[in-house]
Amino acid sequence: MNTNPFDLTGKTAVVTGARRGIGFAMAEALAVAGADIIAASAGQEADGGAIGRRVRELGRSFEGHGVDFRDRDAVTAFGQDVAARTDILVNNAGTIRRAPAAEHPLEWWDEVIDVNLNSQFVLTQHVGRQMIERGGGKIIFTASLLSFQGGVTVPGYAATKSAIGGLTKALANEWASRGVNVNAIAPGYISTDNTEALRDDPERSQSILSRIPAARWGEASDLGGAAVFLASRASDYVSGVVLPVDGGWMGR
Repeated sequence: MNTNPFDLTGKTAVVTGARRGIGFAMAEALAVAGADIIAASAGQEADGGAIGRRVRELGRSFEGHGVDFRDRDAVTAFGQDVAARTDILVNNAGTIRRAPAAEHPLEWWDEVIDVNLNSQFVLTQHVGRQMIERGGGKIIFTASLLSFQGGVTVPGYAATKSAIGGLTKALANEWASRGVNVNAIAPGYISTDNTEALRDDPERSQSILSRIPAARWGEASDLGGAAVFLASRASDYVSGVVLPVDGGWMGR
């Protein structure tokens, strides 16, 4: 009998947005823990690219899918394809558009809502049905510090990440008794493409750093441990949590 509660051997994890950044790091960490990986991104290469190579180096199987998360039909088809095979779902695919609210293009608003919220629910609904039928599964959303705060010049992103916090709790309330754990990770200020504009602004970057007790921007790899915990048996009694991984930002 395997007594390691963090061991994911024999599990299959679907990770969206795994091509780079936080999604890459979470997929890598899950593979290190023993999970096989199915990755989906809008630009996901047929062979998996860098994340596919890394997962295979770790001795796990890899399957890549190109999915446009703005397209509900594409997300539905993907969900129907992978639902029966998914033990762990990591809803990480997302986008951000920066413009003051008064001038924010409505097409940007629609795009962010579709990618960050609508597609997440559609995919989770398909996968969640199968998990309920099997009596178990792990679902992890990528939330944000803006699940708790409002942000500046990112109205669509802030709205969707607040909604992800609420959706996490709503699904947990319905599915925890069915053996399906639904939780979220709220990354702090992480060095990724999404935060490049902030890091390139010396004044904004210093303002952010001055509030982080850890005194550094986070790295994508800092999210790996939280992902493995929420995907594993170690979190079987954890449900409806939005877990900040933020260097202490929320405690400041």
